[in-house]
Amino acid sequence: MEPIRQSSWSQQDIIFPEYKKVFGSIYSNVSLHMLLDFPTPGSVLSVGIEKLAESIKSYCHTRSYSWALNKATRLHEAALMDPFQEALYHSPIISLKMYIKLLFEYQEHLSVLKHEIDDQAKKLDDYHLIQSIPGVGDKIAATILSEIGEIERFCHPKKLAAFSGVDPRVHESGKFKATQNRMTKRGSSKLRQALYTAVLCGLRKSRNTKLIAYYQSKREEGKPHKVVMGACMNKLIHWIFYMLKRKEAFVET
Repeated sequence: MEPIRQSSWSQQDIIFPEYKKVFGSIYSNVSLHMLLDFPTPGSVLSVGIEKLAESIKSYCHTRSYSWALNKATRLHEAALMDPFQEALYHSPIISLKMYIKLLFEYQEHLSVLKHEIDDQAKKLDDYHLIQSIPGVGDKIAATILSEIGEIERFCHPKKLAAFSGVDPRVHESGKFKATQNRMTKRGSSKLRQALYTAVLCGLRKSRNTKLIAYYQSKREEGKPHKVVMGACMNKLIHWIFYMLKRKEAFVET
C-alpha cells in the first residue's frame, strides 16, 4: 500500500500543493474523498464554502458542522493561495483519482482480512487465555498470539523475552556496570509494540492490579518510568509464557 500512497502524494503535490495543509492526514477518509470530489484549486473555488462544509460533514459524521466549516474555510483559502487554479493536463488528475480508488480497495480488502483473522482467533483457546489479562483486547491478543506462534518453540520464558526484544541489554566494562539497562529491541517489533500497548492499557484505570503493584514497586526503587515500562513488558511476556504452557487463565492475586 505504501507505494500507492507515495504515488498519490506525488500526483496531489503537483495538482494542488496547498491541500496538504488543510487536513491532519492527507490519507484520512474525509481527505481522500474530498480529493476525489475536488482534486484541483479550481474545483474547490467553483463551489461555495457551505457546499464544501456539507461535503466534509457527509464524509465525517463524528465531527461537528463547525469543524467541517472550519476545514472548508481553510480548503478555500488554500485554493486561493495556489497560482494555478487548474491543471494544464488532465492525466495527473486521472492518475490521482486512480490511486485514491486503489487505496480504498486495499482498505476494504484489509478490513475483510481483519474480520477473518479475528474470527479465526476467537476459535483458539490460547486467544481467550491471553484475553484474560486485564487491558488486553481483541487486537492485542491476536497480535501477541500470531507473533508468538507455537509456544513449544520456546523452552524458557527468557527465550520468549529475547524473541520479543524486551530482555535487558547488560552494559559492563571492566569494573563498570550500568545501573539502568535498556531493552535489546531485537526480534519481533510487532510483538514488542503489542506488549507495550497491553502494559499501557493495564496500568490505565487500574485495570491490572498485579501489573500496577509491580510497576509501583519498581518506581519506588528509583527507576525512571521508561525503564519500568520495559520491566513491565518483560514481566508480562513471562506471565504469557506460563499461561500458554500451562493452559491457565490470568490470575490477579
